[in-house]
Amino acid sequence: MHRLVSLWFCISLAATTVFTLTRCMPFEDGNNNNVKITRRSLELTQTINIQRQEYMQRQCELLGEHTQTQEDLTELQMDHMIVDKQHKLLYCYVPKVACTNWKRVLMLLTGKWHNGTDPLQIPGSLAHSVGMFTKFYDLSDQEKQQVLSEDYTRFILVRHPFERLLSAYRNKLEGDSPSARYFQSRVGRQIVRELRPGANNKSLEHGDDVTFGEFVDYLLTPELSRSNQSAYNEHWEVIAKLCNPCVMKYNVVGKYDTLLDDSALALYLAGATNLTFPTGHKPSSTRANLRKYFDPLPIGAIRKLYEIYEEDFRFFDYGMDDVLGFEFG
Repeated sequence: MHRLVSLWFCISLAATTVFTLTRCMPFEDGNNNNVKITRRSLELTQTINIQRQEYMQRQCELLGEHTQTQEDLTELQMDHMIVDKQHKLLYCYVPKVACTNWKRVLMLLTGKWHNGTDPLQIPGSLAHSVGMFTKFYDLSDQEKQQVLSEDYTRFILVRHPFERLLSAYRNKLEGDSPSARYFQSRVGRQIVRELRPGANNKSLEHGDDVTFGEFVDYLLTPELSRSNQSAYNEHWEVIAKLCNPCVMKYNVVGKYDTLLDDSALALYLAGATNLTFPTGHKPSSTRANLRKYFDPLPIGAIRKLYEIYEEDFRFFDYGMDDVLGFEFG
């Protein structure tokens, strides 16, 4: 059952400025799957979360997107929004931002897995299977309005746009997993065929040696990379297009850098006191490799790439300093 709000939780963002949350709760110490969750850590996470919400909302207003409503969304735009009615939780999943593990957690939360309580035991292919979860578009208009009310926890996890992009490349085009072989045989072969003059037969046949520069060229060639000239593959689609933050007004804005803390907050707010995000989550090495992959790219290509993902940079307060060592003017 969704946890009832019974206390005001006030946070001070400056010595003379106090923001009072309209959707607050009493934080209590807890122990989820032997992971200690303290009231203090939840309060600190919520403080940061409120700053992210307010920043995101200001960007929506600056970009003129704050007047959109859920009625403006197509079914495709709602496809990544999973709803758990019992716990009054909406989670918009973003590929390459821990979405497999979060779907596993949701399977436990919604009673769709009965072989133990360890989310990591759930096959990833099962967590991603079609029809596993209720989506936002499955709801009636009245139910959609309830999801957008203060009664619901609306959760999104985001990541630095270029870090996420590089993670997708390394996992889908540079790796050797079954999923990578699938993408290489389709996307990789297309890239080699269309963007590599004089490619040898092995590369044309397997598409398993696409460079990061070629992948970027592919993204900057919409007639190749965008289906019907409109949408990228979900693994490198703009987060704002997948999750529409100005419409959904997420009240838990998590980031990959603070994954465990933000996931704990979302689960706590949803009343899932018997679950925690798996602590076996393996830290990514992608950020450490950003400069290695981006430094060889022409500055013009990086600028064009930034323009594609500009909404994500702006909505979620990311910069270019991690990649270039400086920001674009």
